[in-house]
Amino acid sequence: MKMSKPVFDRLGFSLWIGAFLVVLAMVLRSPHTRTVWQAYIDGSEALLAGLPLYDTQSEMGYLYAPAFAALYTPIVKLGPHLGGVVWHTLGFAVLTYAAMRQVRKLGGGELTWLLSFGLFLALPMALGAIRNGQATILLTGACWLLTLSALEGRRAETFFWASLAIIAKPTAIIMLLLVGALRLRLIPALVLAVLFVLALPYAFAPAGYLNDQYRVFAQMLTSMAVDNTSHFVASDFTAPFTAVGLPIPEFGATIVRMVMALFTLSAVIWFDRKLERGPAGLAIFLTATFYMCVFNPRVEPNTYAMIAVPAGLAIALLWREERGGVLASVLSTALFAAGLSGVDRHVHDLLFPWFRPITVTLIAGSLIWWFWAKAREKVVNAGIANG
Repeated sequence: MKMSKPVFDRLGFSLWIGAFLVVLAMVLRSPHTRTVWQAYIDGSEALLAGLPLYDTQSEMGYLYAPAFAALYTPIVKLGPHLGGVVWHTLGFAVLTYAAMRQVRKLGGGELTWLLSFGLFLALPMALGAIRNGQATILLTGACWLLTLSALEGRRAETFFWASLAIIAKPTAIIMLLLVGALRLRLIPALVLAVLFVLALPYAFAPAGYLNDQYRVFAQMLTSMAVDNTSHFVASDFTAPFTAVGLPIPEFGATIVRMVMALFTLSAVIWFDRKLERGPAGLAIFLTATFYMCVFNPRVEPNTYAMIAVPAGLAIALLWREERGGVLASVLSTALFAAGLSGVDRHVHDLLFPWFRPITVTLIAGSLIWWFWAKAREKVVNAGIANG
């Protein structure tokens, strides 16, 4: 720890910013290479032209809510170069701000090191989604800020970040449900955010057209959740079993997801009540992103960018609190190496799609256990003090 601290006080954050500047240079040079922009552009142009947003015969293309097309319309108007820079900067800035705000909430010493080392560990796993301009980056930052704002009881901020998260991806509803369970008084703000997102596209297109699009969107979400016949290869918890020729039946997978949803709810309630406020926010968000990555049936490798930064900060916190140790060293190496698995095409093909769900489960499971142990230790110490 003492040896690494001077190095990572600035190195990790510098690499984080430097990698993003390289991404922007690549965007300016070739804006449509290795990005998902075309799907976003197609959705925005279809919304303005009154054309169908969704192709129910394909598992690819535009897969977002109509509100996302409305949000992306001004970016389309800026053109591929300037629009690409704005879009990439938006997601990256929101995620970085969320990480910085979380670190301030952790308190204690070595906050600069915590942020820098955490971002260094997260960079390999997050960089692919950042380079591709995926909405996952914006989703992660918005959900994280939603969590922190809700825990502080800030209604206006909760409404804003909840709205942005839902616009980014519909899977944000998982975070809204968890936040609503933790802060019942914020349920009206969360409901209002959902209604706002549903109503937003009506400012851009006729009501009849949008009603049809919402109907198709609902059908598409349902079919994606239960259809195993598409060419999409899920990287969720079922992937390791499929890779060895033992696919889990859909009914069994649904049962597992429901059980893990109850575990996730129980864990975040425990952390909210037993952990100190700063670490509680990180533990809650880490647990939520673990569920959203490993137990989401539409997970792909770059979806794991969601858990990269919170896991990196949690490992950095583990380093600080435990002064290093075997667990911190192993988790640091595992998170960094898991991100590098997609660098080489041959390695990616060898490890796809089973490696990341297994690795992330081991990393997140260890960190959740450590947070639980810290909370348990606090409860025991409080009992001794009261006794």
